[in-house]
Amino acid sequence: MRLTRLLSTSALIAFGTMPALAAPASDVSDTKHHKAKPKTEISAPSMMGNTAPTDVHEEHVSVSGHHAFDGVTRRAVGGGLMEKQDSAKSVSAVSRDFIEKQVPGADPMQLISLLPGANVSSGDPAGLTGSSMSMRGLDQSQIGFTLEGFPINDIGNFAVYSQEIVDSENLRTVRVAQGSADLDSPHISSTGGVVDMYMIDPQMKAGGRLGVSYGSYDYTRGFLRLDTGKIGNTNLRAYFSGSYATEGVNNSDATNRKLHAETKIVNDWGDGNRVSLAIVGNRLYNYLTPNVNMASWDAYGRGIKDRYVAPGKNAAGQNISNTVWNSSYNPNASDNGASYYKLHQNPFTNIYTSAPSTFKLTDHLILTETPYFWYGDGSGGSGRYTNLNSLNYGEQAVTGSLNGVGGRQMLYNPSLTKTYRPGAVTKLTLTTGNNRLMVGYWFEYSKQAQQASYTGVGADGNPWNVWGSGPNAVLSNGQTYQFRDTLTQTRVHTMFIGDTLSLLNNKLTIDAGFKYAIVLRSGTNMLPDTSTGRNISQTYQEPLPTVAIRYQINPENQIFVSGATNFRMPTNYALYDAGVYNARTHAYATQANTNQNPEISISEEAGYRYTGKTIMGSITYFHYDFTNRLMSSSQCLDNLCQNFITTNVNAGGQTTNGVDAEIGTRPIFRYFRPYVSFEYVDARLGSNLQGGSGSGSDYLRTKGKFAPETPKFQVGFNLDYDDGHLFGGYNLKYVSRQYSTYMNDESIPGYVLMNANIGYRFSNLGFLQAPNVRINFSNLTDKAYLGFVKGIQTNATQQTGIFGKTVSGSTPTYAIAAPFAAIASVSAGF
Repeated sequence: MRLTRLLSTSALIAFGTMPALAAPASDVSDTKHHKAKPKTEISAPSMMGNTAPTDVHEEHVSVSGHHAFDGVTRRAVGGGLMEKQDSAKSVSAVSRDFIEKQVPGADPMQLISLLPGANVSSGDPAGLTGSSMSMRGLDQSQIGFTLEGFPINDIGNFAVYSQEIVDSENLRTVRVAQGSADLDSPHISSTGGVVDMYMIDPQMKAGGRLGVSYGSYDYTRGFLRLDTGKIGNTNLRAYFSGSYATEGVNNSDATNRKLHAETKIVNDWGDGNRVSLAIVGNRLYNYLTPNVNMASWDAYGRGIKDRYVAPGKNAAGQNISNTVWNSSYNPNASDNGASYYKLHQNPFTNIYTSAPSTFKLTDHLILTETPYFWYGDGSGGSGRYTNLNSLNYGEQAVTGSLNGVGGRQMLYNPSLTKTYRPGAVTKLTLTTGNNRLMVGYWFEYSKQAQQASYTGVGADGNPWNVWGSGPNAVLSNGQTYQFRDTLTQTRVHTMFIGDTLSLLNNKLTIDAGFKYAIVLRSGTNMLPDTSTGRNISQTYQEPLPTVAIRYQINPENQIFVSGATNFRMPTNYALYDAGVYNARTHAYATQANTNQNPEISISEEAGYRYTGKTIMGSITYFHYDFTNRLMSSSQCLDNLCQNFITTNVNAGGQTTNGVDAEIGTRPIFRYFRPYVSFEYVDARLGSNLQGGSGSGSDYLRTKGKFAPETPKFQVGFNLDYDDGHLFGGYNLKYVSRQYSTYMNDESIPGYVLMNANIGYRFSNLGFLQAPNVRINFSNLTDKAYLGFVKGIQTNATQQTGIFGKTVSGSTPTYAIAAPFAAIASVSAGF
């Protein structure tokens, strides 16, 4: 009832996003539904604000006599991997022409994997488990993600769970700014750029879309969207969509499930007024994917179903375990059954709502308003074999029981997170002659409660309650036994002002802007005897100037330079002690570090773009200077590294130089549209980092080493063919070696990944519009490879520190990339 009232209230409020740009007319073959573009004195977009194309036309586009419900134009550059850009910084984007031909339901990270700088790896081809991503060597927690103008990143650790965001059938475009956030971007973690996603608009005519898919690993998915069309004599229209997908996990009996629903309501009137409301709901019943170390990968590869491998050591003394969860529960095994797949569940529920709207107050003054609400509730669990007769409540030695029973038991420990996150971005834009002034304010107030209570495990290995709400382990002092128990409140106040001056008949555009961010984070740790006490409070204040210049040499050629300052706050985990309390060391396994400074990046770009009738291309040189790079380090507490100390630290400076390039064409050689992207990065650490712990701690010679998680080279290639009936595509991505330690003493090798698709689009059949069939092939060669670094360490092998001490190595961990898969789909409009 409370949620229904909240959403109903939100729908009545007027709010919005930045003034948007119309899609290039050359990209759309049927423009009969386009409204006249409002006349403005400055036509070039500014880097000061978000510049998403306005989708004011119906999604239907005429294609060679067919009525294409899917938004495919067959004219988009590079098969939909390039759009015309005018921003005075590096920007790339994918559109419906590319999105529509990928695996139905693919997550947004998978869709941008071919763009310059995007290093994406997925554990499953259909995107049900989410993807890992870095851009120019900066991971997804350093990249700001927005959907319909509101932030997607987790407010605590800034992670992005890409499988929760949006159904690809409703995704109009994904825009990637590789270097810096826009001035009005609502992020406190975007030192490495932003990814902005926009949903399609409801159609002007009643109708809809349906589709079904089936493929490898028993992947099944159904999708249905219903459009109301224009309601009455207004432009008010809406759509309602839902999808359900299931997928078996490679070499496991586990099945991932996803239930997803979306609604978008739009009304526009007069000259530039628009109100919209987007609501996204997602329910996951997934399983966590095990990360592996190099020794385990070398020994067992992707793993084999029903082969139990006990954690242990190989001949070289390295820790090894199986690389998949076990399909059967064996409480008598050396790990007491903790590797059973049902003890690693990851259920989660999300509801996002946003109402980006624009109001033209006068001929020269525009108000944009985007209020939003972000709700999340879920857990990721693991099994822990625990002696309830020997526990600690801080310094106090206690016993525990579960339903009155003590002793050694396998317990299920879900890491519960519940988030309430309202906020709003407000902006006024005044255009007078050759000048455009923008002022705005972003406010957010979030609450995030995180607990990790213990519940029981049945004789068959099933947790009593995956949400942790079942009978819990209770200590002898009456307290619930918790691995962590915190409440974090974050208040964001960000003021920004930007000015754009257009000279020489709009050929020269100069942008200057300033953002001032104030972030107040207060935390409460309910665990006893913590190093920081019960209540913690931190305030972060950062001035963030930006400047950019764009010069249009002629209609085809453009150059630009830009500079921006961005910041990333420390995660909320840095505020708290958590984990098992060690009475010997008088400390928790995870230790707080409240003295961290925000990570600061100063980025500069200089680029050239060519926009011709057939060919489009760009090349950008970029440079970053980082201070206070944020990282976490871990130290094992036992031989199997099942228990470890984690500390969050500032890792000094880093300098990055590189080049991004992309080129694509409209149809050439009849119906072919090639696309190529390239990136070179040289990222060097600027400080010697401390490794080891206790008496074995020393500074390591990491200064000048190559930054981990950063491929030096990436190359993407896509070839699209579409004659209106037969269509297909082939793409390839090369990613070079990625280091997993700051000492560069362990890495994952480079790899080449190839995907393909082929399909046929029929003529309209009765009430069905352009029914089509297609097959998507992922990882064509079934290459087994490690796709991403998940646990970075200072050093993997024993090293001698600067002051002569021997620093033991710690084990990096990695994500296993998805194997070959084939998925067949049928879809149609109506």
